[in-house]
Amino acid sequence: MENFTFYNPTKLVFGKDQLEQLPELIPSHVENVLIVYGGGSIKKNGIYDRVLKQLNKRALNVFELKGVEPNPRISTVRKGGELCKQNRIDFLLAVGGGSVIDCTKTIAAAAKYDGDPWDLVTRKAIPKEALPLASVLTLAATGSEMNAGAVITNWETNEKYGWGGPLLFPQFSILDPAHTISVPKDQTIYGIVDMMTHIFEQYFHESSSSPVQDQMCEGVLRTIIETAPKLLNDLESYEHRETILYAGTIALNGMLQMGYRGDWASHNIEHAVSAVYDIPHAGGLAILFPNWMKHNLDVDVSRFKKLATNVFQVEESGKSDREIALEGISKLREFWDSLGAPNRLSDYNINDEKVDLMAERAMVRGPFGNFNALNKEDVVAILKNSL
Repeated sequence: MENFTFYNPTKLVFGKDQLEQLPELIPSHVENVLIVYGGGSIKKNGIYDRVLKQLNKRALNVFELKGVEPNPRISTVRKGGELCKQNRIDFLLAVGGGSVIDCTKTIAAAAKYDGDPWDLVTRKAIPKEALPLASVLTLAATGSEMNAGAVITNWETNEKYGWGGPLLFPQFSILDPAHTISVPKDQTIYGIVDMMTHIFEQYFHESSSSPVQDQMCEGVLRTIIETAPKLLNDLESYEHRETILYAGTIALNGMLQMGYRGDWASHNIEHAVSAVYDIPHAGGLAILFPNWMKHNLDVDVSRFKKLATNVFQVEESGKSDREIALEGISKLREFWDSLGAPNRLSDYNINDEKVDLMAERAMVRGPFGNFNALNKEDVVAILKNSL
């Protein structure tokens, strides 16, 4: 393990009817709140009205920014930042999934920045302050409700980058599993894939000693694999929604990655793909990650073998370590296929026409990947194997 300092100030408020705590959770000095949300599903399922009911108990001035995209765009961030400045917003409330929360985090910084917020995303500037924010989560997937990261797309330039910093932690996040029951099957599948890839990204690292972290990762993965089919067969199950919701938070709130850095190369490649084609993030990861695994298998066969045996219960008898590792990758692919996740880029009508462009977008900050650093040729190979 490497030396590390763990910090996570987000208060997690988890369970049924916890939205009733919202009025007390918002700081007493707050007067003007901006609610940020997506396409309007929170109005159809009643969450919007329930949030407003709680905010009205404080007689707050409530403003709205709706229409956050699945791959949140810098144009929406700019609009939100201006709304904050014009209306003297002093608190932001994201009501939605990870995309809404990511957008809200970036708006929080944009509201206190005089330049173009794209400077912050591209790390040309570092925010010195940000508005406080919180979230009411409606989708189990990204873990953005309890971390300080965000991913933002510039559609005009076909760029998509992750960024973040300690100013972007939500002050609190309310997670009621009942708020996720209305999530349709395809979005539920995407969420399951997303949280699994977050754990995989952390599982593949260079540290020579991480037994506690490894078993934590393996345990959460086994739980997701056991629960996911049950949930997809009963989308209204509070119990299964509860398990998956909590797993998504644990997958990316920093607890699994203490003492080492995960790889994150597959996420970087997917950001390049969805920056060019605007496909669902988790859909891209479902396609790319098994091919990243095959491409990097010989970097450390023992780690892939460990995943195969401890998570996918691959039998070892009469097989080489490499055969065991490959069977583990195949079992992952089979599991995601069984859920209904996409497995080829052609599922999104993507061919080899823009492979070079996507590779260039992925390489904008140079070689990447903490398990194995990838160059452009590696990225091209992974993309072609994913077609």
